[in-house]
Amino acid sequence: MNTVTVIAHFDLDCEWEGLPPAYRVYVGDELFAERTWVWTDSYLSEMLQISAPPGRYELKVEPVGPTLAQFTVTNQRVAHGPAIWKKKGRVLEIADESQRIPT
Repeated sequence: MNTVTVIAHFDLDCEWEGLPPAYRVYVGDELFAERTWVWTDSYLSEMLQISAPPGRYELKVEPVGPTLAQFTVTNQRVAHGPAIWKKKGRVLEIADESQRIPT
């Protein structure tokens, strides 16, 4: 099956108390990142470089272990490749290179 390369971005913010929380970023069932949040009054711009067959891939940002943290995903965008964010930015739909992506 053909794979397509896509570069997608999203902004991530976190409200937390206590120890700095760790989080994981999944696209579909694949783990893309695990990091510890140490910033205050800031957000991160995350970049995902994806090489996958056309399809729908759910974005999940999950805390690691018990924590008093709330993660918020905003400003989803595609920088490269035939893809579009759907379902309020929780699903990345990747198309075949020959397909036109609606805007």
